[in-house]
Amino acid sequence: MSRAPTTAFELRSGAIDAVHLVVKTADFASLTAQLQQRFDAAPEFFSGEAVAIDLRRLPAEASLPLDALVALLRRLNMRPLGVVAHAAQGWAAAADLPRLDSREPRKPAGGTEPAAAAQEATETPPAPATETPPASATRQPPAGEVAIPAAAAQTVVIDRPLRSGQRVYSPGDLVVQGVVSHGAEVMAEGHVHVYGALRGRALAGARGNTAARIFCTSFEPELVAIAGIYRTAEQDFPPAVRGAPASVRLQGEQLLIEPLALK
Repeated sequence: MSRAPTTAFELRSGAIDAVHLVVKTADFASLTAQLQQRFDAAPEFFSGEAVAIDLRRLPAEASLPLDALVALLRRLNMRPLGVVAHAAQGWAAAADLPRLDSREPRKPAGGTEPAAAAQEATETPPAPATETPPASATRQPPAGEVAIPAAAAQTVVIDRPLRSGQRVYSPGDLVVQGVVSHGAEVMAEGHVHVYGALRGRALAGARGNTAARIFCTSFEPELVAIAGIYRTAEQDFPPAVRGAPASVRLQGEQLLIEPLALK
């Protein structure tokens, strides 16, 4: 008795994690200069990232040379995958990119954009079996992340140091009892606590929570971010917090990095 052939593929709708480039100006020269400046400050952080070009913050009458923007992003080692635009922005169809979901983004308190959390594009070591997400997890993280099921306690505790290339994600708060090494990344939708040296990247408020904060006992990071607003080591951190206990919070669209009193 012959068996039906196994289906070789499926076509499904789904969600893809990508950096959103939220364009706020139609001045292409200014946009180019600022993108180049950001890339020069930290060329490795967004290298290889998939990018959705979000045009919804532009005035209705404004337009951009999208082909030139796409070429610029590719030159900066990013990979444009589509355009997010209002229906009235018909000129956005001129670029050789698909139109993505045009639903309005969530607007968190404070007026900042939803998070565009930076993701490493390099391969990372496989996560230990004890941290493999079950089928009930509500969010499928990018390859290389350690997923924590939403059904579990919202505060996730990692009781070991994190090596370069390791990445941990939590849908709530995240506590790391140990060093976050250079090249490691911790990301949470709530607060991030690091009881050790923070030398890698820490991203709090990863779904637009502008009230989220980052706390650590030794502030030495490559990058810190809250609700998509980030700052890198190349931009110089305040001398008072380097290697010292510190907290990071968002005020408007600026990160405030302050000494943390532990006594």
